[in-house]
Amino acid sequence: MHRPAGFTLADLITTLAVVSIIAATAIPALQELLLDARMTRQVNGLVHGVHLAKQSAQTQIVDTVLCKSPDGQRCAHEGEWQDGWLLFANANADHPPQADPGEPRLATGGTWSGGQISSNRIFFVFRPAQIRSSNGTLVFCDRRGSENARALVISYTGRPRTTRRGPRNETLIC
Repeated sequence: MHRPAGFTLADLITTLAVVSIIAATAIPALQELLLDARMTRQVNGLVHGVHLAKQSAQTQIVDTVLCKSPDGQRCAHEGEWQDGWLLFANANADHPPQADPGEPRLATGGTWSGGQISSNRIFFVFRPAQIRSSNGTLVFCDRRGSENARALVISYTGRPRTTRRGPRNETLIC
């Protein structure tokens, strides 16, 4: 007897069950991977900005400022870091720093709608040579909370480093 080609209902149900189990285990892992990638992009963007600020201050012999900036044109002393940031050469060394016409904008960072960036500084000033720069910490948090938070720590020499723990090896606070 000749059997027709195709799948039986039992074959389809079994295949659908296997695919459902694989999808149920893979989707949370993919979501976690996506959240990690988004946070890494934000952290790396600011690390790059800090390196650029330090290099610019040393080569141009001018204070370089990293500040909150939702529009990428001027510093905002209110608001949050996740709304955007601006890196510029502060040729006139005004305080508090403000990006004036004619002062070069070196880099900007856009809005991060997937998380929050908090800091103990409103702005960071990177100075040429051996003059002390601003030090401080930026903490990056997303919907996963403190367990997955990351921090960008900027030393008084302008050297950045990233960490997942606080200064006394405690969990970062979101």
